[in-house]
Amino acid sequence: MPKISILSAIKRLKRPVFTTREAAACAGGSLSNTVQALNNLVKQGVVVKIARGVWGLDMGGHRLSRHSVIPFLLPRSRAYVSFLSALHLHGIIEQIPQSVMLASVGHTKTVKTKFGTFFFHKISPGFFKGFGWHKSGGEFLIAEPEKALIDCLYLSARKKRQFGHFPELRFPKSFSFKKARRWAGEIPDKRLRTAVLRKLGTIYERV
Repeated sequence: MPKISILSAIKRLKRPVFTTREAAACAGGSLSNTVQALNNLVKQGVVVKIARGVWGLDMGGHRLSRHSVIPFLLPRSRAYVSFLSALHLHGIIEQIPQSVMLASVGHTKTVKTKFGTFFFHKISPGFFKGFGWHKSGGEFLIAEPEKALIDCLYLSARKKRQFGHFPELRFPKSFSFKKARRWAGEIPDKRLRTAVLRKLGTIYERV
């Protein structure tokens, strides 16, 4: 494959976020040379280094955002926005979480980037469901409102310090507690399932 300039290469990807490997493959160069070239573009203000191995380019109509970087932060595993972050995006809580909270089947980890901090919380592979592409362009995966609430309660049942107290919850008419109970019923661990259903019942009584 003939070599082309790194800027031409990343523009061929036609999206604002890309990895070092993708840029190297498009440019026909080595990883080390690609990193050097990208760092030069960072100094020129053309490219933004988001995290290790992840870069961004403002392409006008496809602008960089903290949500657009999510699919690139865990290259070997999928993750979806959930917990308080999803509840905020669904309009159930007004308070904007300081960090983006995501569910993953991988190890719990924190990733700090130029666009903020991302917390990946591990959930059971059998419970990794109930999400779809976000309505604003399909840049990232997000839990359904009911699943996001149950994910919060699931994490609270596993880690007592998580979500001991919620911000004020404002459920829209479209929110279904029946559906939330169905999601709770799919938690593989019986002890966690019972605890979550009990917590959900307490919330329902307060609505």
